[in-house]
Amino acid sequence: MPERKRLTLKDLAAEIDVHYSTVSRVMNPATRHLVAQDVAARILEVAEARGFRPNRIAAGLRTQRSGLVGVVLPDIANPVFPPILAGIESVLAQKGYVPIVVNAGTDKSRQRFIIDQMIGRQVEGLVLATAEREDAVLDYCIRQHIPVVTVNRGEETGRVSCVVSDNLLAMRLTVDHLVGLGHRHIAHIAGPAALSTGFLRREGFVQAVRRHRLRRDAWHVIEAASYSREAGKLACAQLLEAFPAVTAIAAGNDLVAMGCYDLLRERGLDCPADISVVGHNDMPFADALTPPLTTVRIAVHEMGEEAARLLLRQIDKPGSDAVTVQLTPQLIVRGSTAAPRDDAP
Repeated sequence: MPERKRLTLKDLAAEIDVHYSTVSRVMNPATRHLVAQDVAARILEVAEARGFRPNRIAAGLRTQRSGLVGVVLPDIANPVFPPILAGIESVLAQKGYVPIVVNAGTDKSRQRFIIDQMIGRQVEGLVLATAEREDAVLDYCIRQHIPVVTVNRGEETGRVSCVVSDNLLAMRLTVDHLVGLGHRHIAHIAGPAALSTGFLRREGFVQAVRRHRLRRDAWHVIEAASYSREAGKLACAQLLEAFPAVTAIAAGNDLVAMGCYDLLRERGLDCPADISVVGHNDMPFADALTPPLTTVRIAVHEMGEEAARLLLRQIDKPGSDAVTVQLTPQLIVRGSTAAPRDDAP
């Protein structure tokens, strides 16, 4: 049986008796508003009935616009990233763009491979959630002259636009809360210093304990190997050995805080009676943990929305100045923090 000929824009336009450019505008969500609503509705109705699908490859060759945006994540299993992605998608959809999402991990050679593959597929821009403070892959993207925005993490030079949460303020809110409860022996399990989040949260913690004039031997910082539950448990074990007087822990993120829960439970210690724990991000179901986790809520959906807007601006206006959008975090107090025991040091 001969293959059925693919229905084209011109075929559809002839059937409806409109110019093919009108059909083209209606098939693109970003330009559909340029056509009268009744005409657009008629075109969409006939297109659906005839099973018409625009040939995006041909359109891309003609217009040099693919309508695709690459989104590169370091760990899609980390609960912070799905709502960021949802925010990105919601803004891109309004302009007719579709994201290509890849879970790239932390290996720089794999990230570089993924970037090359996306550029080869003519993505119009990139949103990177993988950026480090000094990042060779980001340097490569800049050399390729492709629009790029970082989200949740920034880089040192300010060459590209980024959307981040105010990590310094977040740690000040955390330490203020713990000191207000009466804690005087406080520790921070930091994320990797190569990441802006790890570096800035550590800086924010140190600034905050110094602001409260805590003695140097009354606070301690240890770095987790990654933002994971397993790394958090290992770092917590190292912390208790190095700083046994600790009564409160400010964790680098909620997964690290869960690792602290695991270690404390294994050691027969109660949270918060023996040691209070504060997380960071307010991941889904943090309130369902036992005890419910006190944590810093960051505006993850808004973060994704802002990143998409910045990228679309850069696509439309190449050469636009880099912009840093810093969102305000909020401390959410739950059951994992309480005043220290009366006999605590």
